[in-house]
Amino acid sequence: MKPSCQPWNPGQATGHIREIAANPELDLTLTKHARERMAMRRIIISDVLWILRNGFVRDENSGETTVSGLFKYVIGGMSPNSSGRVIRIVVIPDAEKTHIKVVTVMWKDS
Repeated sequence: MKPSCQPWNPGQATGHIREIAANPELDLTLTKHARERMAMRRIIISDVLWILRNGFVRDENSGETTVSGLFKYVIGGMSPNSSGRVIRIVVIPDAEKTHIKVVTVMWKDS
């Protein structure tokens, strides 16, 4: 899927995020906040990767970032380790750089 200019609609965002996450050259960064929330909620990196590769963006973008042309998106779904609970991840994808920045990670029901 050739990346188009952001903002993406939910279907485009789902496809682009999945494609970036599946790329062997993925540059994934987690903010300090995301790492803290993952530890607090006992969500492991393999859960995050699973959601990035298999989850869905359900809503429009969550706003522009400080980097012109990049937007935040919320992708979510269940991972093999989530015991049926939905994990939601706020991400800033950059298809041109094969980069995803994870801003925060949460349980949908919390």
